[in-house]
Amino acid sequence: MKELIEEFLSYLAGVKNYSYNTLLAYQADLKDFADFCGSLPSEEEAFQKLREYLENLKKKGYNPFSIARKISSLRSFFKFLEAEKGFNISFLLFLESPKLPFRLPKVLSLEEIEKLLNSPDINNPLGYRDRTMLEVLYATGLRVSELVNLKFENLNLELGLVRVLGKGSKERLVPLGDYALKFLKTYLENVRPQLANEKSKNFVFLNRRGAPITRQRFWQIIKDYAKKCGLEDKVTPHVIRHSFATHLLQGGADLRALQMMLGHSSLSTTQIYTHLDYKKLKEVYEKHHPRA
Repeated sequence: MKELIEEFLSYLAGVKNYSYNTLLAYQADLKDFADFCGSLPSEEEAFQKLREYLENLKKKGYNPFSIARKISSLRSFFKFLEAEKGFNISFLLFLESPKLPFRLPKVLSLEEIEKLLNSPDINNPLGYRDRTMLEVLYATGLRVSELVNLKFENLNLELGLVRVLGKGSKERLVPLGDYALKFLKTYLENVRPQLANEKSKNFVFLNRRGAPITRQRFWQIIKDYAKKCGLEDKVTPHVIRHSFATHLLQGGADLRALQMMLGHSSLSTTQIYTHLDYKKLKEVYEKHHPRA
């Protein structure tokens, strides 16, 4: 089974062009299933093994979201086995994902975003870098992996745009906004040269040793600033992305435009943000409906 999983991961990397982090998630899910089964179950045994595996996950206390993700990974793996090895996967028709509770994303208020953005000390190079990264993150709604992988060729400072290579190697253009653009120009002109060396290549954001800053390190930086301004239980990189989307919609942004900026392949994924501000919705109704 180990060899089949390696083949599948190679397919995802080479043909589907999945990101490194996505590949790690698939690898972890499939290894977990392989450890449970010991070997690839036969076509006749597969459905029963899957049911036993999912029951085992529930007993271990896995939440429905984690179980649903593992089921998705397994579905993809077995479909690959069908296409490449002729494995009969008719049993997948009877495999049900758990019903997921509706879960709204957490967002920060405008005041909380201001506190977070103002928390780095911009009088030292690393503080200015951190402020720039936070400004760009909030201005664009990028995923952290997209932010730390930005290179010079991704930036068009004249037009104030950033070109992002997102999930599945899908490319999109996102406006930077005046604040982020101002900080980014100053960082590139005055701060980055103080950090850069032969390790830097053409990556935009660098650590104190001149190498590209990692996703894990920037996550820790955000946690540190969140703690500093009393938001430690509220802030993650994805909360900033959710806040970007919510504040745009509250300001009157079009849902389709937001979908493009976030890099969502389906509008249904973006529509979750329409549930976030019922008060705003009620205000719009009362203002515009003739019998409100």
